[in-house]
Amino acid sequence: MVRYSKQKAPSPETQDEALKVARATQQPGQTKEQTKLIARGIQRGIDEYKKQHKARSRELNKQIKQVKAQAQEAQDTPEPDASAPAARAGAALPWSLLGLSWLLFAAYVLLMP
Repeated sequence: MVRYSKQKAPSPETQDEALKVARATQQPGQTKEQTKLIARGIQRGIDEYKKQHKARSRELNKQIKQVKAQAQEAQDTPEPDASAPAARAGAALPWSLLGLSWLLFAAYVLLMP
């Protein structure tokens, strides 16, 4: 039976980078085995940093999507308080002018012999 681990094998780029850093900080008299152990520790640190960075990136993307959704929702729903009085005032003006013109016409017809 093959057992699968939850941990993925680190990428070759990460391994190379960790080995370069370990060699750059190598002390005189340090064995290759010790350098490999240090490189493995650096590699784990790089992997942990990448995981944290991905998690932050996902969280940031979620927040951006929420803000965009709220902005879109605010644009889609019209404000009833602002548009209702303007629409009523706009509709009342033509009707009042029509009534006034009919009253003036009736007064003209009745008063002129």
